[in-house]
Amino acid sequence: MNIDKNSSNNMAQQLNIFGWINIIFGIIGILGGLCAGFIIFSSGLIAATEEPEALGILTIVGTFVVGLVTLISLPAILGGWGLLRRKSWARILMIILSALNILNIPIGTAIGAYGLWILLNEETKYLLE
Repeated sequence: MNIDKNSSNNMAQQLNIFGWINIIFGIIGILGGLCAGFIIFSSGLIAATEEPEALGILTIVGTFVVGLVTLISLPAILGGWGLLRRKSWARILMIILSALNILNIPIGTAIGAYGLWILLNEETKYLLE
């Protein structure tokens, strides 16, 4: 395959940018989940309820929210790290996450479309082999 060096450098730069975007948004997601958990567990929402059933439900919901947001955010951090390290497995992971991100209107759509544009490019395949 004949790939232009300038074009390859540009795609490598785009790959780095996309990797960092995913790491940053993954960290923001985890911090957001932790903040939601803090609000649910520590701000008095639970303490304000005198109903034992409500306390149990809020505890379950809080744990679920923190766990779900962390579970969703960790693959983005892992995939972003993999792209920065030029790991071939990161391309497949990030294609899947980018396709799912398109459903997160409006910012996720932009990030997902940008990711698919980068990851489905022939030069990117070459860079990650």
